[in-house]
Amino acid sequence: MIGQDIIARFTVLLGEKRVMTDADAILPWVNDWRGRYHGAAAAILQPDSTDQVAAAVGLAAELGVPLVPQGGNTSMVGGATPPADGSALILSLRRMNRIRSLAPDDNLAVCEAGVILSNLHDAAAAADRRFPLSLGAKGSATIGGLISTNAGGTQVLRHGTMRALVEGVEAVLPDGSIFHGLDALKKDNRGYDIKQLLIGAEGTLGVITAASLRLVPAIAARAVGWVGVPSPADALSLLRLCEERLGDSVEGFEVIADDGLGHVLSHIPDTRCPIATRTPWHVLIEIDHGDLGEPGPGERLEGALAEALERGLAVDAAISANEAQAEAFWRIRESLSEAERAQGPALQYDISVPVARMPAFMTDAARQAERRFPGTTASSFGHLGDGNVHFHVRAPQGTTDGPSWIAAQGQGINRFVHDAVVAAGGSISAEHGIGQMKRAELGRLAGPARLHALRAIKDAFDPQGIMNPDKLVPRPEEG
Repeated sequence: MIGQDIIARFTVLLGEKRVMTDADAILPWVNDWRGRYHGAAAAILQPDSTDQVAAAVGLAAELGVPLVPQGGNTSMVGGATPPADGSALILSLRRMNRIRSLAPDDNLAVCEAGVILSNLHDAAAAADRRFPLSLGAKGSATIGGLISTNAGGTQVLRHGTMRALVEGVEAVLPDGSIFHGLDALKKDNRGYDIKQLLIGAEGTLGVITAASLRLVPAIAARAVGWVGVPSPADALSLLRLCEERLGDSVEGFEVIADDGLGHVLSHIPDTRCPIATRTPWHVLIEIDHGDLGEPGPGERLEGALAEALERGLAVDAAISANEAQAEAFWRIRESLSEAERAQGPALQYDISVPVARMPAFMTDAARQAERRFPGTTASSFGHLGDGNVHFHVRAPQGTTDGPSWIAAQGQGINRFVHDAVVAAGGSISAEHGIGQMKRAELGRLAGPARLHALRAIKDAFDPQGIMNPDKLVPRPEEG
């Protein structure tokens, strides 16, 4: 545990209002939101400017005090939870919540790390623009955390992950120096791309304090369709058909197993299946138009789906008649995680494999998991178009002690799923990051070259090891 003498040094540096020491106030921020990881911290540092972040990191480097950068604390892998021994302080970026500028003509917004994603959405919409990344935690996730984890979401198919939307970053490095990289340069050949090293580094190489983000024109019109399909292979064929007929207007393409839909319908009030026929698999499609030209998105999507029905790729389909219905379709997709949790204990995996191999993986891995671990049920949902799905293995029906089941079966199921992913040429983390949850598995499965590079980069940026300790980079004994 860090002593009061060290806390006093930070208090003198930042001021009493920027150092939180009340245990009750700290408590929500030392536990991950899934309730799997529990840490301890003697204080939370709350700077409200880049200079204050630099001062705090500089003092931490001088004292050898580890820091855990934190935004909205929405990590799915324990990436923002401090160590349980109280050996680190939390460095909160939540007070750095200003949108410094928003330039519609340049399609650019400069945001501080603590800006909440939904607030950026609102600000962009007011300027007839949008920031094309969205996810379920948009009301609490912050820009700094989204960049540090290279977040994805439902619009990656068209616009890419956070990495593709960041034009520049400002960050404080582990020695307390400030990296000034907010200029949105299309060409910059000054050696290693520091910006890209910091994106997805999960706070292990420095603290992102602000970013220049790419905006796109607001949507003039959209159409959302719900399609029943026989299999994931048919869903992929449907995607390719839509890409041929609709081009780059395909904004979202989500695949959902019928049991997942059933969970939503039984658990989430006022939801119903958008089509009359219940099929083994379902697809949610959104296409968008940047103008109001003819034919409109609804008519274009209708033509593509008619062809899909003729070719046997689809069994039934419906297209939203208005915005309320479009939102109702999306509500089903966005409620899947909540509905899944209500079914009982489960192990959830955020994985990616090459798109062409994903249909077979979704069916074969589920069947093999259920055979290997009797009584379990397995299914998946997610972003088929970019090769990322959320694969869940649920405990046998009637299991009431989730922690005990996970303790007994978790390691075996983890290894089974991750080995299957690697065998398919995939990644054990598609969009949630590694954090502490997957660090040992990364060490077990990553090749020597990847591990060497990860450790060398970490050591070069952070020789004292004070930035977000024991996250992302496997320990030597782990690989």
